[in-house]
Amino acid sequence: MEQYVYPLIGVPLIFICTTLGAVFVFFVRKKDISPRLNKIFIGFAAGVMFSASFFSLIKPALETNVSYMPTWVIVMISIALGAGFLWLIDKIVPHFHVSENSNEGLPTRRLSKTSKMFIAVTIHNVPEGLSVGIAFGVALSEPNNTALLMGALLLSIGIGIQNIPEGAVVSLPIKSETGSSTKAFIFGMLSGIVEPIAAVIGLFLAMQIQGIMPWALAFAAGCMIYVVTEEMIPEMTSEGHDHFGVWSFILGFIIMLALDCIQF
Repeated sequence: MEQYVYPLIGVPLIFICTTLGAVFVFFVRKKDISPRLNKIFIGFAAGVMFSASFFSLIKPALETNVSYMPTWVIVMISIALGAGFLWLIDKIVPHFHVSENSNEGLPTRRLSKTSKMFIAVTIHNVPEGLSVGIAFGVALSEPNNTALLMGALLLSIGIGIQNIPEGAVVSLPIKSETGSSTKAFIFGMLSGIVEPIAAVIGLFLAMQIQGIMPWALAFAAGCMIYVVTEEMIPEMTSEGHDHFGVWSFILGFIIMLALDCIQF
């Protein structure tokens, strides 16, 4: 039973951290986050996600032994499928990009701008939760493997760390749009609920269908890489060449790398 303590800590943690970030709306007087601080937050989150994609997902996927085809082929296909899946979601589901001040997805007048902003963040939270759940599922499928369990927990801690500034980045534009700190906090908190839901789905899939482990790990990595390259990198490098976003990206990358390399 001790092995189940790890996911019981790690899965709620990613949601709790998003909620902590959303609390910022009650302490920041400005309705809009400054461009420099936004770059720092986005860059750090992108660095954590990018590092986690390689060291927590792609690397263990490549180390999985399968008999029906080379593992590297599985990883290549799955990364493309993960990226393609989020691209399709981007094209179908209506949502709003604050940084570009533009709508994406199928056109609709039924959703408010605030709802579209909420959907945009919620979509991009799915791969984070999925990656944490799959990591725990892989670990639980191998009894008494404390190293894998700790690695999954550290992944959730890394995702949680970047969820704190991400929660603020989500909530503050909604505060600007609605004029209400309470509404902004609720939207920011709700945007994080999808992460533990996706984590539980990924966990059970990885536990029950061991043959999909390399596929699932690389699929989650493809989703995360798509989010980083399509959404986060352009935002952290926009408006000038001050490099705050770049250095924050490197810091996030290094911290996640360090967490993943800790030996127990």
